[in-house]
Amino acid sequence: MKFASYCVVSTLLLGGSLPAIAQADDAALAWRAGLPLEQTASRGIITRDPSTIVKCKDEFWVFYTGRGIPSFHSKDLVKWEPGPPVFSTAPQWIAGTVPENRNMNYWAPDIIYLGDRYLLYYSVSSFGKITSAIGLATAPTLDPADPAYHWTDHGIVVQSREGGDFNTIDPSVFSDDNGTLWLAFGSYWSGIKLVQLDPKTGKRLTPDSPLSSLAYNKSIEASCLYKHDGYYYLFVNWGSCCRGVNSTYNIRVGRSRKVTGPYLDKSGADMLAAGGTLLLSSKGPLFGPGHAGILVDGGKSWFTSHFEGDVRMRGKATLAIMPLTWKSGWPEVEVVDK
Repeated sequence: MKFASYCVVSTLLLGGSLPAIAQADDAALAWRAGLPLEQTASRGIITRDPSTIVKCKDEFWVFYTGRGIPSFHSKDLVKWEPGPPVFSTAPQWIAGTVPENRNMNYWAPDIIYLGDRYLLYYSVSSFGKITSAIGLATAPTLDPADPAYHWTDHGIVVQSREGGDFNTIDPSVFSDDNGTLWLAFGSYWSGIKLVQLDPKTGKRLTPDSPLSSLAYNKSIEASCLYKHDGYYYLFVNWGSCCRGVNSTYNIRVGRSRKVTGPYLDKSGADMLAAGGTLLLSSKGPLFGPGHAGILVDGGKSWFTSHFEGDVRMRGKATLAIMPLTWKSGWPEVEVVDK
């Protein structure tokens, strides 16, 4: 996010410290305990900018913004426990590429299992700056008890600099049916971009491979690509983040027959011209949904995101998992919260 570090910066200015590991909220877990997956959207764990949820062996994993890229894991999508961060020390390239990044605070990761390894893309930036980069780390397994467990950093995938017109944060990785690999990204400035990746390396095809423009709005970020029944769907965020229950984040969607666009909403408006059908907004005790993801498991489809503020968690950001259905070629998300 362009302003994703608002809360981090505020914490540091007030003399606080960043959490080194994932957190759970005791009050939220109290009301969440024992409820079936379908009966509440919030998982009761503090997350912002969650990745797509992936499975390793018999456990689900999610990664999110924080020091070293923290994680949670779960066997049932209901009860979540803290996992290890991806990094315990900063990759060497970051200090020279994004010198204003502080405290190993990396944003909005996304992850995919491809071939025989997990590819995790993450954002490195600083508050309100366009000097940013998206890095890649890989691991053969996510299970820290497995002897093969280790993360390898592969450096920069794509970067942006002062004087440019796009920002390289909020990565969303997408593998197409034909084996091609794509990365959507972007925040504010000229909007959401798309670049093709090499499936063998996970990096950009060539250093100067072309970028496609997918969507624009005055406030836009947190893209997510997904394919369903021959259409490519682009989810994006509009509005402001990082203000708890005062956040105005909402999720919009459009679709295209080509991964490179154009993406049109239900009314036919192009997402490059501020089109985008409203899919998810604040509801009940949950405010500011953002960072869409889709999980299909056991014959069921789930829409995942965070909500910037959950009233029951004293306004903290929470991971949400909600039933996803499709109607007349468009996604519908059911927000059930007891």
